[in-house]
Amino acid sequence: MSEIEILGWNVNGYRAVLRKGFMEWLRERSPDIMCLQETKAWREQVPEEQNTPEGYFSYWSKGERKGYSGVAVFSKIEPLEVIRGLGIEKFDREGRVLILRYDRFTLFNIYYPNGQGNADRLNYKLDFYDAFLDFAEDEKRRGNPLVITGDFNTAHKSVDLARPKENENISGFLPVERAWMDTFVKNGYVDTFRTFHPEPNQYSWWSYRTRARERNVGWRLDYFFATPDIMDNIEDSVILSDVVGSDHCPVGLKLRI
Repeated sequence: MSEIEILGWNVNGYRAVLRKGFMEWLRERSPDIMCLQETKAWREQVPEEQNTPEGYFSYWSKGERKGYSGVAVFSKIEPLEVIRGLGIEKFDREGRVLILRYDRFTLFNIYYPNGQGNADRLNYKLDFYDAFLDFAEDEKRRGNPLVITGDFNTAHKSVDLARPKENENISGFLPVERAWMDTFVKNGYVDTFRTFHPEPNQYSWWSYRTRARERNVGWRLDYFFATPDIMDNIEDSVILSDVVGSDHCPVGLKLRI
């Protein structure tokens, strides 16, 4: 049995983070699996050595609109199967989902919708949540443990953002969004970070405005969830808040397989 490191990071534009030293950081950190969200790029828009870093298999899912959404996974371990999307056209056209089936577990890398635009986008986000959960439940019934990472665009509990009272009416901390997170957890998905680190003041996103990151006025929007059947194999779940380059920072999981 060996230990692998899986990282997830909303890079808020892959080409932007490349200009800020991403490739050098990736070579130095050398995770076994690197999950990116909000790439805002198509694979063919990025040079080969950057869309498929040396030593990795590379998988991308792009949205129809250029410069919007998108996810990618760089994996040192070749998966048995790669699935792009949930099989629902209105969601899949935004390129938010990559699912990689490995021998011992299935990995979801997802950039969940933001609901702040208007009521339609909030409903789209909630519908996406439900469609994702249906897909995950089907995958769970296949008997493969699940690891789910991504920017959920919701802080679950009051401990997950610096100013909960001021944000109760803001998408990302609305009661209806938090209630869905409650339902998700009740369905047997474990928030791995909180399992190891229950203490407050740990966030993964900070607004670029008002020097929020310097003051640690943030939100925890980026997660690793797992099904109970793999929790004994998880050694730690972390937030890498010292890594810069995006308004989000990476989150990580150490897993024995």
